[in-house]
Amino acid sequence: MRLKINKTGSFKHSKKYLKLINEANVYDVAIKSPITFAKNISAKGNNKIFLKREDLQPIFSFKNRGAYNKIISLTPSQKKKGVIAASAGNHAQGVAYACKKLRIPCLIVMPITSPDIKVSSVKSFGAKILLDGDNINQSLKTALSLAKKKKLEFIHPFDDPLTIAGQGTIGKEILEDDEDYNAVFIPVGGGGLLAGISSWIAQHEDNKKIKIYGVEVEDSASLLEAIKFDKRVRLREVGLFADGVAVEQVGKANFDVIKECVDGVITVSVDEVCAAVKDIFEDTRVLSEPAGAVALAGLKKYGKKIKDKKLLAISSGANVNFERLSYIVERSELGENKEKILSIQIPEKPGSFLKLCRIFGRAQITEFNYRMADNDIAYVLVGIRTKTEESFKALKVKLRKSSFKFNDLTRNEISNDHLRHMVGGRNNQDINKNSERIFRSEFPQKPDALLNFLKDFGNNWNISLFHYRNLGAAFAKVLIGIQDNQENGKKLEAHLKSSDYSFIEETSNNAYQDFLR
Repeated sequence: MRLKINKTGSFKHSKKYLKLINEANVYDVAIKSPITFAKNISAKGNNKIFLKREDLQPIFSFKNRGAYNKIISLTPSQKKKGVIAASAGNHAQGVAYACKKLRIPCLIVMPITSPDIKVSSVKSFGAKILLDGDNINQSLKTALSLAKKKKLEFIHPFDDPLTIAGQGTIGKEILEDDEDYNAVFIPVGGGGLLAGISSWIAQHEDNKKIKIYGVEVEDSASLLEAIKFDKRVRLREVGLFADGVAVEQVGKANFDVIKECVDGVITVSVDEVCAAVKDIFEDTRVLSEPAGAVALAGLKKYGKKIKDKKLLAISSGANVNFERLSYIVERSELGENKEKILSIQIPEKPGSFLKLCRIFGRAQITEFNYRMADNDIAYVLVGIRTKTEESFKALKVKLRKSSFKFNDLTRNEISNDHLRHMVGGRNNQDINKNSERIFRSEFPQKPDALLNFLKDFGNNWNISLFHYRNLGAAFAKVLIGIQDNQENGKKLEAHLKSSDYSFIEETSNNAYQDFLR
C-alpha cells in the first residue's frame, strides 16, 4: 500500500533540526557511509538504484549515530551516574558502543527473545545486560522503572531531538553526494531515522524535487495508521519478523517532523522484505537483516510504475540472526513473485495426476503435496516457479479449460507458514468438522512459551490441531485448532483475548478448508 502525506507546508517543528544536525557529533563512532550503485537490482528494472550503506557502520547499523549524539550531550553529572536503554539489538549496540567510547556506565534491558548475535555484541562493548520481558515494550517498562529508581539517564531509541539529529547526518551525507536523486526511501520503526533524514533534505531549497518516502512492514505499520487518523495510533499487535522496525507507535517528536517533510509512506510484505534481503546480498555480498532491507523493498514497489529515475534506499543494518536465513531464502521467491502456490482439486481416479501434470508441461515444480479428501476427490498443493505473471495467467487458463477447480494460495498466511510444513491430514470426525475453529498466532521464542500458553488455556476446550514453527528468530509461528461447541463463540474469543498472545481466526481460510478440515 502507498499513502500520500499532505504536508503541512511549514517547518514549524523541523526547523530546529537544521542546526541540531549541523552540530551533531557522530563521527567519533560513525563513518560517512558510502553509497553503492546496485547494478544487479537496477538491471531488473527501469531505474538506477543506489544503496546508502549504513550496514557498514562499526556496529553494522545506523543506530550508533543517534545514540552517541545524545549521550555525548549529557552533563558530567549525568555521565557519571550512567545511562540505561531498552532495545532488542541495534539501539542497544549503539548505546553500548558510545558508552565504551566515553567510558560511561551502561545498563541495557533486552527482551529475553533477543537474538544471540545482538546480545553477544552488546556484551562485547562492556555493557551490563538485563534480559527481561518477552518483547521490547515489556523491556521498555522495566528500563523506565529502573531509570527512575537508580537515577539513570534513559536513552530513547528514537523519540528524542538529539537522537533524531544524529540520524539526520545521513541526510546531510546524501546531499553531499554527486548524484541527483529523484526519491529517497527510508525504513520506519519509531520514525527517528525518517524524521532526521527528511528534516535535512526537505529544508534545502535546491532539493525540493527529491521525494521522501517512509517504508513499513505491513504487520507493524504504525506510521501508516497515524497518517490515516492524523494522530499517533498504538497498534494492537506488531509483527516480529523485522524486529528492528517492530514498533507499536511512532514517536511524537518524529511524527511532528514527518508530517512536514515526508511525501508518503509505503507498506511492504514480509515476502517482499525477504526478496530485498536477497537483492542486497547479490549486489553487495552483505547479508542484511530484515529491517535493513525494508527500504529497498519499498523502493522496488515504487519503482515498478516509473522509469529512468535515480532512487536511493537506506540499507540500514546487517545484524541478521543466522538461523533466520532459511526462512528468508524460502520466502524470497514469493517476494519476487517467482513462485506460485496452488491448491488444485482433482478427481480421485486413475489418470487424474497424469492429466494435471500434462497441463504443467515443462514448468518447474518446486513442491507437490497430495491429500485424498474422500472417495471422489483429492487436493494437490503445488508450488510452481513462473518466469512472468503472464505465464502464470496462461497456466490458470489451461486449468480452467480442463475443468480443474483451484485456489491461488500464494499470499495465504496459513499456506506459506504452516501447510507446506505439516504432516497428517483431514479431521474426519463429524463433530469436529462442525465445531473446529482455526487461529494463528506468534509465540516468543523461549523455553516456557508453549507451556505457559497451555496452562492459561485450561481444560474448557479441546485442542484438535497444533503446528508450531520456529523461524530461527525471536518468535515462532503457531497454528491451532480448537473445538468450540458454544453457539456464539464469544466465550472462546474472550478467553483467547485475555491471554498474553494475539490470535487471528482463520477458520474460513482456503488452505485450511482444502487440506485440513
